[in-house]
Amino acid sequence: MTIDMSQFIGVFFDETAEHLASMEALLLQLDPTAPDDEALNAIFRAAHSIKGGAATFGFNDLAEVTHTLENLLDRLRKHELPLQQVMIEVFLQAGDVLRGMLDAHRGYGSADPAAIAGVSARLSELVAHPAGMVADSGKPHGAQATASGVTGHLHIAQGPECEIERLRQSIRVYGDILSDSPGNTSGEYRFHLCLQRPVQDLFDELEFVIAPERLQWLPEAVAIAPRDGLADPDDGYGFFTEVSKTQPVVADDGEAFGFFVPLPPSVHQEQAAGDGYGFFTPIASPAPAAELAPAVSPPPAPEPAVRALAGKAGAAKTPQESSIRVGVEKVDQLLNLVGELVITQSMLAQNASHLDPAQHDLLISGVQQLERNTRELQEAVMSIRMMPISAVFSRFPRLIHDLAGKLDKQVELRLLGEQTELDKGFIEKLADPLTHLVRNSLDHGIEAPEIRRAKGKPEVGTLTLKAFHQGGSIVIEVRDDGAGLNRERILAKARERGMAVSESMPDAEVWQLIFEAGFSTAATVTDVSGRGVGMDVVRRNIQSMGGRIDIESMLDVGSTISIRLPLTLAILDGMSVQVGDEIYIVPLSFIVESLQPSADVVKTVTGQGRVINVRGDYLPVIALHDVFNIPSRLSTYQQGLMIILEADGQQVALFVDDLLGQHQVVVKNLETNYRKVAGVAGATIMGDGRVAFILDVSALVRLAQKPSQAVAFAQPA
Repeated sequence: MTIDMSQFIGVFFDETAEHLASMEALLLQLDPTAPDDEALNAIFRAAHSIKGGAATFGFNDLAEVTHTLENLLDRLRKHELPLQQVMIEVFLQAGDVLRGMLDAHRGYGSADPAAIAGVSARLSELVAHPAGMVADSGKPHGAQATASGVTGHLHIAQGPECEIERLRQSIRVYGDILSDSPGNTSGEYRFHLCLQRPVQDLFDELEFVIAPERLQWLPEAVAIAPRDGLADPDDGYGFFTEVSKTQPVVADDGEAFGFFVPLPPSVHQEQAAGDGYGFFTPIASPAPAAELAPAVSPPPAPEPAVRALAGKAGAAKTPQESSIRVGVEKVDQLLNLVGELVITQSMLAQNASHLDPAQHDLLISGVQQLERNTRELQEAVMSIRMMPISAVFSRFPRLIHDLAGKLDKQVELRLLGEQTELDKGFIEKLADPLTHLVRNSLDHGIEAPEIRRAKGKPEVGTLTLKAFHQGGSIVIEVRDDGAGLNRERILAKARERGMAVSESMPDAEVWQLIFEAGFSTAATVTDVSGRGVGMDVVRRNIQSMGGRIDIESMLDVGSTISIRLPLTLAILDGMSVQVGDEIYIVPLSFIVESLQPSADVVKTVTGQGRVINVRGDYLPVIALHDVFNIPSRLSTYQQGLMIILEADGQQVALFVDDLLGQHQVVVKNLETNYRKVAGVAGATIMGDGRVAFILDVSALVRLAQKPSQAVAFAQPA
């Protein structure tokens, strides 16, 4: 039977990407002066998992780089070496290289051989000669290094010619070569070594240089000839056994990760410990007594101890998975089907409303139950698409770490509201706009340490990313305590480009000028920013998601850029209103209240159109029939209704003919199916099959800020 490995490889790709993201986050939090042991262990486990999975699926390039990375991490977590900042930087570079190799294997591009070779060489150099840990003789010193070391013989069994020079280089990382010479037969070779690190570390390294079955290690004290074939397994891979003259071998619990349980010293353990990934089953495989000297032949392992070990291993089963991976296209298909179900349910409810409750009580009750179930199903499906914004925020610690170093600035990043959820479609589209805003804040906003010191500010600038819900929207803020926007410089640049500007423009309009294509006030062009491209794309991308972007800034205090987006563009709660013969949907989250105006509350303001007095506050009046040029059935304001709307911190009064009721509607993209219409955010299908426009409340509020061009009704005398 042929097994389709593609599904398992896909899982490996996803899990490796998660491991790399976890490693990067942990590395950025490490303090070289006082590293957290648990963090180091977690980074090591992530690298170990990547290596094991890559080797299992045959991605040898990934396994080799990760193995070298793992060697250095292992020495750090065992406190054989002190952690240094240069190591963290190399680890981050290694993560980038591994991510590129992973993308290449997924078919998203090609790996950079020079980058792979460079980071591998740097990792190997740090393992062999860590700064401050190399004596003049060039011999490594550390917690595991002693004056004498561990001496023994490494035998290379007969086979194809091996790369002896590369073999020597690898061995020197772990100790001294006292002598080496060819063996008695062709292809055989012998090394007399004094190791300064555990034998197992050497075997792990040589595994990438020479076939494991050709290696055998014998300590100095054991005067026996090398055996042909495989040695007894004690390295966790089933290849090697380190034989001791004084005591039997016991599995090292330092790298067991909970998979192995050390046996008592009196019990001889000769077994395949497994690879820690569940691909191999531990087996008891004692070596034939005839192949060992009588002095070192231990008695057979007592049966109860072996049984206890097997029982413990069997108990350590993988916990039940609490999640499954589902393709986004399947979720989108499910969401579309639920949308159609909502429309169908709405049609049934409208038809049932015309029936006599006394004669059709069971049918009406069933339709009401269907409505409740449909709403619950819709909310459940919507929650599947909702993701925490931490998926976007998590990329910025590394970005700021690298940019701050490049710009020679000191920056502290604060992340707030990381668990705020929004639609997955927004998550994917937000990454690029936010990245550009963050880069601009670092380059243009936050000053260099000496400039901040001269201004009386702390040398370390603060950049804050914050997400929170507000009404029916999600707001994402990029806030810095830097230099702020320079109003005069922006206006001067605008005049230079021939733009119509004036000194009387409010700050909010001046700040919006930086979103014009090609607009930049940077004195110099760097590889970070300054070419006048990007901010217009940011605004265009945000607007394409149904959102808007605003700026607040104060010179030498800082700037706050706010992105406001709807929670989802799929389904919303709305109020249906009638104007003439047409029906419109007002998103419920924007509605404050509705009222029927009296004759004396609507006033005319010269040059500003109509306003309505609501408990002492005068609000602009927007007549919906006037906006869309629809004949109204009414002749005065007193005959209709005013809906008080609030958006972007401002309130307006929307005049309509009548309120029809509250509905849950499925949003259809109007641009995809027709074209963009001013004042309209989308469309939906009503219960009777009619198409109704969903109003863009933010656009209507902006319309109210301009002088009205028409008066809807004549005022009564």
